[in-house]
Amino acid sequence: MRKDSWIVEPRLLDAAHVIADVDAIRQYNPQRFEMEQLTAIIYEDADRHVCVGHKDLTADEFWVRGQGSHPIMPAVLMCEAAGQLANYYALRHRLYAVQGGFVGLKGVRYRRIAKPGERLFVIARLLKIRSTLLTCQFQCAVGRRVVCDGVLIGGGAAWMKD
Repeated sequence: MRKDSWIVEPRLLDAAHVIADVDAIRQYNPQRFEMEQLTAIIYEDADRHVCVGHKDLTADEFWVRGQGSHPIMPAVLMCEAAGQLANYYALRHRLYAVQGGFVGLKGVRYRRIAKPGERLFVIARLLKIRSTLLTCQFQCAVGRRVVCDGVLIGGGAAWMKD
């Protein structure tokens, strides 16, 4: 990934500047217990439709047990964290009215590992919204290194009805 292709340059992120903590995130996202993949929201730019959150990875994560002496965060959970961030942003800014979920992923690349003791930054930029579906570009990073990136498609619950 080229240096100039960051959605938000990591050096500009201040993890101490918390916009929404876990309790505030829970107002928009239904995930609880092991499925919560965001610790805090630390950056929002409503003009560019960009949002940044992070997940503090600990040795107590459910995925650590059973991985042996060198546990790594499953890549699918990085995508889940991006989906939770996009859903938080869309509901907070009333881009759709009801709880969302995954529809698909495009061009996802897993570039490096993330492990307990690290902070996973999750960065998302809304590309388009149509009816109850949104598309956004996402990047997950540890420090200044991308560990996962791609495009996710999600939407309000209207598409989920039987």
